[in-house]
Amino acid sequence: MKTKILHTAFLVLFFIANAFAQDSTPSNTLYTAHNKGKFFAHWGGNRTYYTTSDLHFEGEGYNFTVENAQSHDLPKGWNIDYVKPGSLTSSQTNWKIGYFIHDKFNVSIGVDHMKYVMTQNQTAMVNGTINLPLTEAGSQFNGTYNNEPIDLTDGKFLKFEHTNGLNYVFTEAAYYTDISSIFGITNTDIFQLNFTQGLGLGLMVPRTDATVLQKQRHDEFHISGYGFSADAGLNFTFFKHFYMLTELKGGYINMTDVRTTYTGDHAQHHFWYGGTIVSFGGIFRL
Repeated sequence: MKTKILHTAFLVLFFIANAFAQDSTPSNTLYTAHNKGKFFAHWGGNRTYYTTSDLHFEGEGYNFTVENAQSHDLPKGWNIDYVKPGSLTSSQTNWKIGYFIHDKFNVSIGVDHMKYVMTQNQTAMVNGTINLPLTEAGSQFNGTYNNEPIDLTDGKFLKFEHTNGLNYVFTEAAYYTDISSIFGITNTDIFQLNFTQGLGLGLMVPRTDATVLQKQRHDEFHISGYGFSADAGLNFTFFKHFYMLTELKGGYINMTDVRTTYTGDHAQHHFWYGGTIVSFGGIFRL
């Protein structure tokens, strides 16, 4: 229902803006005719989806892999935390600031604060060995595993989340195409519609909540790997300086050193992801 309301709102905004934008103002006198030298910034939220991944865990007394683990994001829906100071990272959020080096090209830096949760209610195949001292918690799982099915539901074997979060800190280059004229819009200072395309590369800096074989977790921020991304979207600019950006974004993440405990144990995994982003921001020239 909320999705239908949102789509309806977009259409209403588009047609209202289109009605106001019918103007014979020469395009070369419009503020929006040239972007070079402008700065922009926006903030928004995301929904993200992940492929399965092999979660490999290694530490003193164990070395095993959970094969093809399923995972999901952790959406909050419509919530004031997206704009509430002190609670911004409790939701899945995105921000970006950038600069137009050309009328159609810009460069930017940003953070995609995604959330990754290994699905707890699943049975996964495990390969490897566990040989913990019998006095330690988790020693009940000692043994050699060769495609052994393990029910992860109760969390005693493993809990694994990047919920604060799966942070992709990136730099991006993007290309903007003004497609306003396709819809008969001539006064883009009132309303402008741009098609955007971008390519990004960055580092993964998660804060990981992992409980491996009931060991104490280590949940500090840590550079754990890298990622690359591509996106495409529609930029709706209103009255020269304000815009809404809707994007489809996806990419690849390889996390080679995820901290899991305070004793130096670690995990690694890699996967593909994709999702949607809706952001609101402003564009201006200093």
